[in-house]
Amino acid sequence: MMEAIVQSDPACLFCKLAAGKIPARVVYQDDEIFVFDDINPWAPVHFLMIPKLHIPSMAHIGPEHAALLGRMMALAPRLALQEGCNPYPDGGFRILSNTGAEGRQEVHHLHIHVMGGSRPWLRG
Repeated sequence: MMEAIVQSDPACLFCKLAAGKIPARVVYQDDEIFVFDDINPWAPVHFLMIPKLHIPSMAHIGPEHAALLGRMMALAPRLALQEGCNPYPDGGFRILSNTGAEGRQEVHHLHIHVMGGSRPWLRG
């Protein structure tokens, strides 16, 4: 059974971060999106982008979320440069979203990793 999409889940770590109940180094936020540094970075630049709406995973995305995901993807390149990624084409960054147990998702709140710097994908 899939989890429901709710405004906020009081037991969710990422909902608590977005609400300011747990400290984080905030990279960006607006009414719908919260972006913060990964606590266990895999690369010189590694931050997470989450919707403030509690969407458990990419498997829960429907057409009604297209604008939100589009905004997140359009924001990623600007934030990657802001946070220290080198510009395209010699530089760049990686975008990754783990989904479900087989996809190695650890926190069940949709999150998009943005990683950059010297070959961050070599770790996994």
